[in-house]
Amino acid sequence: MVFESVRPGRPLSENTINVALKSMGFDGTTMVGHGFRATASTLLHEQGWPPEVIELQLAHKQRNQVAAAYNRSARLDERRQMMQHWSNYLENVRTYTDAIQQQSSEFGI
Repeated sequence: MVFESVRPGRPLSENTINVALKSMGFDGTTMVGHGFRATASTLLHEQGWPPEVIELQLAHKQRNQVAAAYNRSARLDERRQMMQHWSNYLENVRTYTDAIQQQSSEFGI
């Protein structure tokens, strides 16, 4: 769970996230809540994380039902490492963006 609702232990609904995005000026063709999952999946694949670990973290079910029935691996250590990496990546993006904005305001851009 990334965003907790006002009801403890329950996530925000996708609709709540979409309404929040809309209030920030994003229309449904530019960004929707599910788009964050797609973005994370794409970037984690590009960064070389194993597809199986990414899919497990995103709680995607395997298409091959026989493999899904026999594969009980949660790969928690790898998922924990990947999520720490993801957190560090997002923090670096935020820090870089903040620095760019600060420089822009200093130069009146």
